[in-house]
Amino acid sequence: MEQSGYRNNNNNRGRGSNNNRGGRGDRGGRGERGGRGDRGGRGGRGGRGGEFYPPNQSQMAGGGGGGGGGGRGRGIPQQSQQWSQKPIPSNDGGRGTGSPNPPIRRTESPNPPTRGTASSNPPTRVTGSSNPPTRRTGSSKPPTVMHDLPRTIHADIERLNISESDNKWEKISPVHRPDNGGTIAIRRTRLRVNHFAVTFNPQTIINHYDVDVKPKLPPRQGRPPKKISKSELSLIRGKLFADHPKTLPLKMTGYDGEKNIVSAIPLPEETFTVDISHGEDEKPVSYVVTLTLVNKLELRKLRDYLSGNVLSIPRDVLYGMDLVVKENPAKNTVSLGRCFYPTNPPLVDNDLGHGIIAIGGFQHSLKPTSQGLAMCLDYSVLSFRKKMSVLDFLAAHIDGFNLAEFWKYKEQVEEALIGLKVNVTHRRTKQKYTIAKLTDREIQHITFPLVDLEGQNPPTDVSLVAYFKDKHGAVIKHKDIPALQFGGNKINYVPMELCVLVEGQRFPKEYLDKNASRTLKDMSLARPWDRESLIQRMIKSNDGPCGGGILQNFGMNVNTTMTNVTGRVIGPPKLKLGDPSGNIISMTVDPEKCQWNLIGKSMVEGKSVECWGILDFTSQGPNWSKLKGNQFIWKLIEKYRKLGINMEEPVHIELSTMRKLGDYGSLCKLLEKINDGVYKKCQRRLQFLLCVMAHKDPGYKWIKWISETKVGIVTQCCLSGNANEGKDQYLTNIALKINAKLGGSNVELNNRLPHFEGEGHVMFIGADVNHPGSRDIDSPSVAAVVATVNWPAANRYAARVCAQEHRKEKIVNFGEICYELVACYDRLNKVRPEKIVIFRDGVSESQFHMVLTEELLDLKKVFERSNYFPTITLIVAQKRHQTRLFPAGRNEGTSSGNVFPGTVVDTKIIHPFEFDFYLCSHFGSLGTSKPTHYHVLWDEHKFTSDGLQELIYNMCFTFARCTKPVSLVPPVYYADLAAYRGRLYHEAKIGVQSPSPMASSSLSSTTLISNGLDSYKLHADVQNGMFFI
Repeated sequence: MEQSGYRNNNNNRGRGSNNNRGGRGDRGGRGERGGRGDRGGRGGRGGRGGEFYPPNQSQMAGGGGGGGGGGRGRGIPQQSQQWSQKPIPSNDGGRGTGSPNPPIRRTESPNPPTRGTASSNPPTRVTGSSNPPTRRTGSSKPPTVMHDLPRTIHADIERLNISESDNKWEKISPVHRPDNGGTIAIRRTRLRVNHFAVTFNPQTIINHYDVDVKPKLPPRQGRPPKKISKSELSLIRGKLFADHPKTLPLKMTGYDGEKNIVSAIPLPEETFTVDISHGEDEKPVSYVVTLTLVNKLELRKLRDYLSGNVLSIPRDVLYGMDLVVKENPAKNTVSLGRCFYPTNPPLVDNDLGHGIIAIGGFQHSLKPTSQGLAMCLDYSVLSFRKKMSVLDFLAAHIDGFNLAEFWKYKEQVEEALIGLKVNVTHRRTKQKYTIAKLTDREIQHITFPLVDLEGQNPPTDVSLVAYFKDKHGAVIKHKDIPALQFGGNKINYVPMELCVLVEGQRFPKEYLDKNASRTLKDMSLARPWDRESLIQRMIKSNDGPCGGGILQNFGMNVNTTMTNVTGRVIGPPKLKLGDPSGNIISMTVDPEKCQWNLIGKSMVEGKSVECWGILDFTSQGPNWSKLKGNQFIWKLIEKYRKLGINMEEPVHIELSTMRKLGDYGSLCKLLEKINDGVYKKCQRRLQFLLCVMAHKDPGYKWIKWISETKVGIVTQCCLSGNANEGKDQYLTNIALKINAKLGGSNVELNNRLPHFEGEGHVMFIGADVNHPGSRDIDSPSVAAVVATVNWPAANRYAARVCAQEHRKEKIVNFGEICYELVACYDRLNKVRPEKIVIFRDGVSESQFHMVLTEELLDLKKVFERSNYFPTITLIVAQKRHQTRLFPAGRNEGTSSGNVFPGTVVDTKIIHPFEFDFYLCSHFGSLGTSKPTHYHVLWDEHKFTSDGLQELIYNMCFTFARCTKPVSLVPPVYYADLAAYRGRLYHEAKIGVQSPSPMASSSLSSTTLISNGLDSYKLHADVQNGMFFI
């Protein structure tokens, strides 16, 4: 398919000789399938050869065209960044008057040479752009940005058959920043950012050691070795260094808690014996510890990377430095994942009741930035069980609990205690024990065989009460309740009154009651000025990453003052809405909140509702939960009338019960009956089915799974309480969602999207993977890909959902999924998009290489096989980061204390030379706004900073189900919703296969995927609409 390109000057057309590999245009027009050049003549038509150049050559062939841009030949335009093209013709000169393209030497330096000059820079990694890394310095002279130079960095890669050049993908790295940052702004604002500058001595060498720990005595009877817990490993490391203070100085090292130690000085590579005693009457356990040097981490490599001299990030150096900055908080706080929570005393805490406490903490990481290395530290809050006796915890945690009726509460006790760690009080020991179960008998009836350790007497039965009195002098008070049985290979019964909960045991927030959940949420939604103050306290805390004097031993120092930056506020776009008469109107929103309403206005394209139904699950419930059907229907129809959209009365009303919502078989038959009945009655399919529930119910996932994968009905669910109340805003929100699901258009931009004002169709793709919870070790991950199916509005999406291996981040068959969406676009628009912009969600910096070399490569291969060569840009959108922006003064932000919508930062805190920026596109009314971090990995559209930032910000206004810009670009937002819908499908399927939630643990993710692919395959009647919204 030929791209439109720029118009060429017809006077420049000519015919090149047959030996030419494409004539040279005046300044080069746009190639058939390549990047943009300036206006110019047509390049020549290539010959009919079919061979690709070998990897070490990079000359152009076919209609490669002029030095600035390609002509309309069959070869590959010189500015193209594509990896795959059709075979390059070699013999048939074409139109054009220019000279043959000379061989172009492959350059891989950060600063490509101009034509006719040789590069003196050392070879570096191949990048997705020819743009040189732009380093922010104090110099007033900006670095040269060479947009008009040939994109030679991919010159050799572009010419290779994809199947033959996989080894080349290893050299691909993200594109470089095309300029010195954006300039567009309606105002500039002074901000503080929670990035703290880190200085280090580049001459420092960090020694990295592998730590191998094994029990000195092998397991008995050929049993597999028991895994040593992290807490035990920490004790072993502490004892080892305490035993050898001169050769193993503790403050000169950092430890990851498992296998890695880093040291500022060389450590002896030896094998040590460490004896760990867990108490005065415990026999010491001996371990053998071996230290082996595996690497010397040179900090000069990080300096060279930050200065742009090399393009390969020294991850091993950053990892070693990261262990150093985490060493002090790891020793002095409760650590969970990447977060640290000071407890002695807490910097901030709040009693949630029921034996639960909320504690404020922090998470931090080292980031290479344009100003150098920085530590990013942010506030975090989590709920924990209090450190208290087990019996006190039960009394606080279980409503109405009393020891006299213990057996009445046994199930609740087991649910509250099993899996928790405790210390014991009847002996002096720091050992932690895990509660495995409660004994079946009361303490007073428990006996066990007591073995003579000296072996002189046979085992004798002894009661548990007598044993604790004789052995430990502990008189058991509560003998008529069960004891705790600890996990392990031997029987270990301990009365509850002698056990204390270990500090720092997380309590899942989903199990909190409403009041506790609200308190925890209020703590986590700290206002900007409160959050900034907490961060400042934590960075200076003795328990924090800067305390303990460890950093200085490694030649590192942290400036505890936040980074000051200047942000730019991009103005909101003009929007296109409708009025109740069906006319299109233009609207400008308030630049502070950027919100609008539909009072006196309507959607751009409201879909008439003529064939819809209601499925009322509340009809046989109590009166307070019943839907007031006639009243609700009238209010909804009246809302549609005010919006200027026709809505007829429902063609079918089905009365049912909440009990049927919980019966898969009955629900499946019911939905099929409704669908078939309406078709027979009206000779058309239901547009949508409104499902009304009395309360939130697990059956919701069954409704979505059945209707969207088996029956093919679009559903809209609501609660009877909200429907009966019938608030205007609630009805408007329902109307917005229904209209989007039916293919209508709620809001559009008044002007075309920035950067794509010219001819040619553009598709936006969003991709995300939803992973199961941390405690779920079997369920598959669910990938979702969405794509726009209209242009230039680009606000309607189709989706595809599929399951893949447990916690696999790479989207399997990404190319096939995307091409299926392209085919959908082709069917609807009679043309395939010439340009594609992909937004990828949920990947970290360490996974960028996978996205580039696996997902994008797969996409290119599939497109090539289909003789389809669009230009592609790939952008990662990240929300899971710790960067926060704080206005430096009251006039620098909104009334809520947050930054203005449209605030963008692309200096200081961004990558040293890659193309990234932070954009806060929404109005933050609660808590502290979190900007989205956009990182461009691949760019064939030659975006400028201004062009891409304005494009993304404008797209945030087109989200269908609200009347304000959202915090995340819609393709990613929708992909996240679609992936979550796939998670519901999986949970619904498991609920049908095994009613018991524990039964699903026996099914592996591979089994679930292979046996249930149809469970995620969307019905043809819904897959190309926005069912997921």
